[in-house]
Amino acid sequence: MSANRFADRMLAQLDELGRISESPDFLVRTFLVPEQKAAHERVAEWMREAGMEVEHDCAGNVVGRYAGTDPKAPALMTGSHLDTVRNAGKYDGMLGVIAPIACVADLHKRGKRLPFAIEVVGFANEEGTRFGSSMTGSRAIAGTFDPAILEVKDRQGISMGEAYKAYGLDPHKVGFCARKPGSIAAFVELHIEQGPVLENEGLALGVVTAISGARRLRAEITGLAGHAGTVPMGQRQDALVAAAEIVQFIEERCTGTPTLVGTVGMLEALPGAMNVIPGKAVFSIDIRAGEDDVRDAAVDAVLREIEMVCARRKLTFTVTELYKSTATPCHPKLMDLTEAAIKAQHVPTMRLPSGAGHDAATLAPLCPVAMMFMRCTRGISHNPLEAVLADDVELATRALLHFIEHFDPSFAAN
Repeated sequence: MSANRFADRMLAQLDELGRISESPDFLVRTFLVPEQKAAHERVAEWMREAGMEVEHDCAGNVVGRYAGTDPKAPALMTGSHLDTVRNAGKYDGMLGVIAPIACVADLHKRGKRLPFAIEVVGFANEEGTRFGSSMTGSRAIAGTFDPAILEVKDRQGISMGEAYKAYGLDPHKVGFCARKPGSIAAFVELHIEQGPVLENEGLALGVVTAISGARRLRAEITGLAGHAGTVPMGQRQDALVAAAEIVQFIEERCTGTPTLVGTVGMLEALPGAMNVIPGKAVFSIDIRAGEDDVRDAAVDAVLREIEMVCARRKLTFTVTELYKSTATPCHPKLMDLTEAAIKAQHVPTMRLPSGAGHDAATLAPLCPVAMMFMRCTRGISHNPLEAVLADDVELATRALLHFIEHFDPSFAAN
């Protein structure tokens, strides 16, 4: 038997999921595409092998349930997302689905049932890569799904509602998988840290204290396209130059304030010809902070800057908010249990906040939440260089199993 009882198979499964991609050149698996269906079907097979009953729900999630001895007891939910960013790594999200499947498989092999059911969820559309609006699967389960996002379109002009239909799901039923209050005792998510703190501290695992709140917006600035050689510089209505001013302002505004970060990850100039003044610029804005008031003040400042820049340059603009989440503290008793589960593996740990958003934060309106971080090499994530150590995967899975076996629904009752 291998020294890494869990890790060897899990790493092979993660490798397999990493090959299910929309591109032959890099990993990308977005919402409501055939590759999502293929990945979910493969995960469903592993869930069944682990002794779970499996459902593909109305929001596009894959859900495995391992029944408990008390059918009336609220379930412990765990899991993470199976979608990716473009040019992604193969551990972000996916580790948090494969690890609890391994835990349930271990319980099933031993013939052990807990007093409560365990639900493992592979969430759909955590990243928001295709439509900009994220956390669709977890919002649906939490009962906070907003049907308005069904009108949001991807780069090909396909709305989310149309994509649901093409995928074989009814967009009008997305919210039907919302769980009843009290049906889920707690949600725990294992995730790579996506940052360098644990590695710098020489620690394999950490206890998450809170998940930063985020706001994502789409800005569109409209000027006037013109000939690059014949329109004098002082008479131009260049939408891209205005966008560049705003991007620089976002960097300056979000620098120097603890926990506050701002990112423009997408910017498109139209019509996109070398010899044409850009008549339109479309870009994303992602602003996050550990405190909601800090984040919201930064967003307000950016909106004022957009208005002033466009007025000065005689441009028009629209800004659409695609996503908003509040800063989410993890439940104190669940943090204690997470810490105890890690220490039971005879390794030290620490507590740290999450600067990234996670499905756990979206589940907070439904139930208390907890997160466990596992270090990743050099803190790299959202990148094909994303890497983990087999020993860390083994430790994390054993710690998660300890958490599950020692969980008591009354821990988070108040």
